Amino acid sequence: MTTADGRSPGVPIIELRHASFGYAEQAVVTGATLAIHPGEVVAVLGPNGSGKSTLVRGLLGLNDHLGGEVRLFGQPRESFTDFARLGYVPQRHTLSASVRATVAEIVAVGRLSHHRWWRPVLRSSQDAAIIDRALDVVGLNDRAHADVATLSGGQQRRVLIARALASDPDVLLMDEPTAGVDTANQQVLSTVLARLAARGTTMVIVTHELAALADIVTRIVVVQGGHLVFDGPRDEFVSRTGEFVASADHHHHEDEHRPRAPRLPGAPSAGPLDPRGGVHS
Repeated sequence: MTTADGRSPGVPIIELRHASFGYAEQAVVTGATLAIHPGEVVAVLGPNGSGKSTLVRGLLGLNDHLGGEVRLFGQPRESFTDFARLGYVPQRHTLSASVRATVAEIVAVGRLSHHRWWRPVLRSSQDAAIIDRALDVVGLNDRAHADVATLSGGQQRRVLIARALASDPDVLLMDEPTAGVDTANQQVLSTVLARLAARGTTMVIVTHELAALADIVTRIVVVQGGHLVFDGPRDEFVSRTGEFVASADHHHHEDEHRPRAPRLPGAPSAGPLDPRGGVHS
């Protein structure tokens, strides 16, 4: 049995089998086995330097794949090309102040993956409708024409989520979406993520703010010392929290001092609207 687009309904969106990831041939995460299925909301937790951001960036092709198997929508990552199906929200505090752009212009960047690079990018009525819908989901329709430099950190984080949604992805991968914003904005972001979860959006969320997402996540993965040490439902995690080291206490940039590895062609990346120096996680 297959779905209308020819895919088996049992194929995970993301599948890792004994996968290892790192930088400059130095492994940070080893032996990771994991499968993410449609509709799941998975929180990835871990203490400082555990490798949780490396895990997510690794499956996207943003650092070295050093061993094991990575499959995206049933295809080996090395031959996968439809990266528009992966909505990536990288970890950062603010958008670059060096580029003047409106909220709608930044969200429109998410549509670029649906246009041929050799053709002029002319925003279609379909593009406009998708951008409007993405802004509506994150509650920023009324700021569409505002300069992003005038937005708060929490609002800018919502712009980045809208940018990812604009690519019309099958899964959202978010690295610390609630980090660096105050409690009020964390609550707003949690509401946005809850709205996405209610729509059946598949999400993988690296986070240290589990309390803000407690009613959203369906499953928790814990990374310690570069290994997956827990993978199970939220209730089981709560009953076993004492077994894990400070899983969600501190925000950090665990990979920021490691060398950058070449990206796979087509893999998500920082762009001209992102902070100078690229993405740190």
